[in-house]
Amino acid sequence: MNPKFPSPEWLQIFHEKLNADEQYRRIAAKWEGDMVVVVEPDENFKDRLIYYWDLWHGQCKRVAVLESIKDEDPAFVITSTYNNFTQVLRGKLDPMQALLTRKLKLKGNLAVMMRNVPVVLDFVRCAREITDEIL
Repeated sequence: MNPKFPSPEWLQIFHEKLNADEQYRRIAAKWEGDMVVVVEPDENFKDRLIYYWDLWHGQCKRVAVLESIKDEDPAFVITSTYNNFTQVLRGKLDPMQALLTRKLKLKGNLAVMMRNVPVVLDFVRCAREITDEIL
């Protein structure tokens, strides 16, 4: 059984999944750029969480739970409410549509994301595969 989203254990299992997943490695082989996800509180979750992924050529070199977004200088920052992130993880909200409708707010180069839709979708697939339960 996988740990619940969001938790530091979930982030670690996700890190391991990315590095073990041959499909992700192949699809993300040309991806260069680290990312921070900021989970904002809402009516279902009261904490603010900041997760970091160092992604490089199909590998996840490092993950971290950050105290502040200023702890890193990522290429991409995605911010949204807990509810929107859980909708993506449950498959009820398409991540690219969420970016385009600003349900997921992006700081970084949207054109790079749009040129790399298969990478984004496979990253989310990996997250979904290790997410059995949501807090």
